[in-house]
Amino acid sequence: MKRKNVIIIGSGPAGYTAAIYAARANLSPVLYEGFFSGPAGGQLMTTTEVENYPGFPSGISGPMLMDDFRKQAIRFGTEVLTEDVDSVDFSQYPYAVHGKHTSLHASSVIIATGATANRLPIPGAGEGEFWQKGVTACAVCDGAMPIFRNKPLFVIGGGDSAVEEATFLTKFGSKVYIVHRRDKLRASKIMQKRAFDNSKVEIIWDSEVVQVEGDNVVRSVIIENLRTSHKSKHAAAGLFFAVGHTPNTAFLKGQIDLHDNGYIKVKPGTTQTNKKLVFAAGDAQDHVYRQAITAAGTGCMAAIEAERELSAEGLTE
Repeated sequence: MKRKNVIIIGSGPAGYTAAIYAARANLSPVLYEGFFSGPAGGQLMTTTEVENYPGFPSGISGPMLMDDFRKQAIRFGTEVLTEDVDSVDFSQYPYAVHGKHTSLHASSVIIATGATANRLPIPGAGEGEFWQKGVTACAVCDGAMPIFRNKPLFVIGGGDSAVEEATFLTKFGSKVYIVHRRDKLRASKIMQKRAFDNSKVEIIWDSEVVQVEGDNVVRSVIIENLRTSHKSKHAAAGLFFAVGHTPNTAFLKGQIDLHDNGYIKVKPGTTQTNKKLVFAAGDAQDHVYRQAITAAGTGCMAAIEAERELSAEGLTE
């Protein structure tokens, strides 16, 4: 197998930024951008409008932003492979990366496979329905959009994330409803107090959203009480999933250390994993911020750390 200085697994802000920096450092990186595992470009490929990424005062569509990232990486010499990585072998050096069609040896590896927002199979909330037309999984990313302003908004969940998203949305919506299947929240006590003390937040207990309706955007949701089976229709401009994320790390299969929640462990203040010259960037190692700007930042960090270690070890070709 051919040996490469840097192999980047995953695209999106983290992967493409790592590629830009590695390519400008003359490391000739190879980037596996994915194919069947999800859209190349990551979660932003399913985001219609990005309004909080610096440098775009009028906003930019997620796919357009990622296309520009990709073009910039290629411009500086990144080789992009549009295929998934099936497995890696970090048990011996140089490391091996096995794609669907292409297998390579790597002097260093940057993992930037991201995470997938968990969604529920609610009629009307899926692709080709109202997903990204009022249904989303990121309040911080999308909450400030005009379609949500001064309108009733609904959040599904019962943990800290649900309360945090609901609280954030009170800046924009006329009222924010947390729909929870149980009769008490799973959130921490301090977060629960934050929800209970906010006059713009109301919790709908023992219930679930069973239908999303609208025209070109979301107009209403149907909620069923799980105790009584009673269904009620509520005017709504937005539905926000806050039921967690799943990091795209299953393919690693014990090759590096992971947290219990599946996110990659890195040395604090760095992107270094427990394996020498293996780095992790973006949402695959970040379960706190999960923003495009922070993902891009760690992609930059990973490339710089890789270049420095490769140079120190005299491993660049």
